Amino acid sequence: MNYQNQRSHKRSLQEYLRGIVGGLLFSLPLLYTMEVWWAGFITHPLRLLIYVLATFSLLLGYNRYGGLRRSASPLEVAIDSVEEMGLGLVIAAVFLWLLGRITADMTPDEIAGKIIIEAMTVAIGVSVGTAQLGGGEGEQQTDSGMKSDSSADPEATPFLTENNGDFSGQLTIALCGAVLFAANVAPTEEIIQIATESNSWRLVGFALVSMILGAMILFYSHFTGTQQFSKKRGILNVIYGTVVTYAIALVASAAILWFFGRFDGMAPITCLAQTVVLGLAATLGASAGRLLLQ
Repeated sequence: MNYQNQRSHKRSLQEYLRGIVGGLLFSLPLLYTMEVWWAGFITHPLRLLIYVLATFSLLLGYNRYGGLRRSASPLEVAIDSVEEMGLGLVIAAVFLWLLGRITADMTPDEIAGKIIIEAMTVAIGVSVGTAQLGGGEGEQQTDSGMKSDSSADPEATPFLTENNGDFSGQLTIALCGAVLFAANVAPTEEIIQIATESNSWRLVGFALVSMILGAMILFYSHFTGTQQFSKKRGILNVIYGTVVTYAIALVASAAILWFFGRFDGMAPITCLAQTVVLGLAATLGASAGRLLLQ
């Protein structure tokens, strides 16, 4: 019993360490981005609340479909998500303090805003890091997310079999991946600059390149996890999977841009252009995210 308890404590510590590393790997650019610091100061509390609730929903979905323990109950999934959110808040607070971005002479509202904005992406990184950076001694890889389900049928066509639960799982994981990638770029002024300087043909080029990259990653790259996608890569499956992945990327891009106030006072065409520009990064994240279920 003592040995099992020590092993359990050791594994828990390893999970926390992986979570910290994952949170930093995926969010460090945000921690160094001036636009994010400023957003923490000016963002309305209601928008912050929406951001927190949306992030928590993503954490619940990720831990349900791609988390470390496939057999976890809904309560355990919720507890894991709360822990990851809390760890994200702690990591963000520590690093913002180290960077001198939160100080004792700031108002509580400013400090809280900066920490919350930074912590949400950190929390998603913590969740991904905990589940996906493992593989050491004693790890049960078949207990992660829905991986064993997708490998049970080697002839499965991932996006055309929506009745087995794998479809909703892939949508959730793709959305998490898109948010992780897009959130590191969305707050910067460069997105607005590129969008306003791009004509219609260049935006079409952005869209085409995004979808081509998504198709290459999912169906033709032979990355780890792509085997199930490439088993049956008929033209309809490729087109459908690529379009759905790109649509998820655009939704994530638009949501993040809205949160950071990039749509405020902008013409609809400019908002669309920003979404398409950011969609390139989001598509890479959504495509890579979908592989986590395989």
